[in-house]
Amino acid sequence: MFQRKIVEILAARMREDDNRPIQVVAGPRQTGKSTAIAQALEKVDKPVHSASADDVIAPDVEWLRTEWQQARNLQRDSDRPAILVLDEVQKVRGRPNVAKGLWGADQREGRPLKVVLSGSSSLLLRKGLEDSLKGRFEVLRSTHWGLAECREAFGFTLDDFLFFGGFPGAARLVVDERRWRAYMRDSIIEPTISNDVLEQGDVRKPVLLRALFDLGARFSGQELSYNKMLGQLQDAGNTTTLAHYLTLLDKAGVLCGLKKYHPKAIERRKSSPRLMVYDTALMTAVSGRSRELLLGDSKLRGHLVKSAVGARLLALGPDLGFDVQWWREGNDEVDFVLSGEGKLAAIEVKSGRTKSQGGMAAFLREYPEAMRIVVGGSAAGAVTVEDFLLSNVTLPWS
Repeated sequence: MFQRKIVEILAARMREDDNRPIQVVAGPRQTGKSTAIAQALEKVDKPVHSASADDVIAPDVEWLRTEWQQARNLQRDSDRPAILVLDEVQKVRGRPNVAKGLWGADQREGRPLKVVLSGSSSLLLRKGLEDSLKGRFEVLRSTHWGLAECREAFGFTLDDFLFFGGFPGAARLVVDERRWRAYMRDSIIEPTISNDVLEQGDVRKPVLLRALFDLGARFSGQELSYNKMLGQLQDAGNTTTLAHYLTLLDKAGVLCGLKKYHPKAIERRKSSPRLMVYDTALMTAVSGRSRELLLGDSKLRGHLVKSAVGARLLALGPDLGFDVQWWREGNDEVDFVLSGEGKLAAIEVKSGRTKSQGGMAAFLREYPEAMRIVVGGSAAGAVTVEDFLLSNVTLPWS
């Protein structure tokens, strides 16, 4: 069975004999979090107690305390450290404060219990952890699968990846395009919106949020001011509401708004966002258009390519240490700007219609320290889209 890199990282942390910090396996739905944990456990020779909040009708903090104690009992009866794995813990109300108390007691008593938390909803899983368990957990990100992984596991070509994206659970259905699209809508997109985002309790206009996701999936890779978004949407709202909903969709790992690059943070906050999906499958599933049409039309294919490059950068950024933005001054524009740790890179994506090099030249005049990367096209020094998506291109943070 195919194994992602996250499996070895998680296994190595499970082998550690102390119990700090808590390991949180987080990421969008259907990216293989539970499978990765199961594969990591096979590589570790320690007693394990696993439980899932899905196995009880209404999991509460007493359920959490009981399962935690079972792991303690397992460790007490063994001469080795033990591992506690709790899945779907986002369904347990009050979990952060209780987990903090249980983990703290283990620390004080020197109990070697390694705790791993995971769940299908990254947004709900991490809610409250930043406050109640700050400094007590590490996040292992289960991102959407990249082209290299989909090629090795499923034999995807570049065109397969552009259309079907990186959801391993849906990969077995690609032979039937309609069935694949229905699975994406019913098993991934709808649960993410209804179970993850809307359960936050601070979404007063669910119809507007759904429409925002639909708009973002259709216009991925393009700049839209909040006022222009409101003009496209039917439900009444304001720019503050849209910005908040876009933040929720971002934390759920489906859609974000890239900020315009500027050295000053206040200028970045004032800019219009460039909408970007975290996986091109979200675009194609929402569009309802056939693979033949989306990949055969140069303009539509260009949107897919740009979004695939953007999604790859969003997956790499948190681990490598860079933020993903974009840049424009007047008519000069650069598709992606990467910044972090004192390093800067500018990426121009060429697919479909011919684009001028003026934007890149203007950016490099203003920021000559930036590394230039051209993806696609026939210009000297350009890298192919396939090589970039396969991570065969060195970034300053690599």
